[in-house]
Amino acid sequence: MVGNSRRRHYTQRDLSAKYNLRSKNSHAATERGTISAKGFRFAIVASRWHEDIVSRLMSGARAALNETSADENAIELFRVPGSFEIPLCALKAARSGKFDAVICLGVIIRGETPHFEYVAGEAARGVGEASLITGVPLLFGVITADNVEQANDRAGADENNKGYEAAMAAVEVVNLYQKEFGQEPHAIARGS
Repeated sequence: MVGNSRRRHYTQRDLSAKYNLRSKNSHAATERGTISAKGFRFAIVASRWHEDIVSRLMSGARAALNETSADENAIELFRVPGSFEIPLCALKAARSGKFDAVICLGVIIRGETPHFEYVAGEAARGVGEASLITGVPLLFGVITADNVEQANDRAGADENNKGYEAAMAAVEVVNLYQKEFGQEPHAIARGS
């Protein structure tokens, strides 16, 4: 604006304090002691492309579900060829009525062609759309990275793992839906 010398320039610290924004390396605050996966059922849809990294995402997701007391038979794994195929499989899992949440895991690494943008965009759009269509939480644990090193950094141990993060978010959301909207867990509804 011309002539507006009173305009204040906000720093990241100002904005973080005002809006409770997370810093780049922080994690969402959850009351982990109050959320539980017990009684809920989860589908994990994971791509086989970049298997070495995706396997660590799957391990992270399982660790989070185990840490939050998921029942032994409460997790079902579905493998698809690549991240582009995740949304349709996730939609089918959500529509099956067997799961309280679907955790979507994959890795897309930028290359020399626009392929990255198409696959990443369609995977994100498809997962979001499937969640809205079904009303089942679909969590996006698909790493989109410029290179293998970045992808490896996002598939580290526990909280530095996008699979772990997506599974924790799934548990948090199903607990929220149960508490606030009275949504009964599928395992209880099915008598499992």
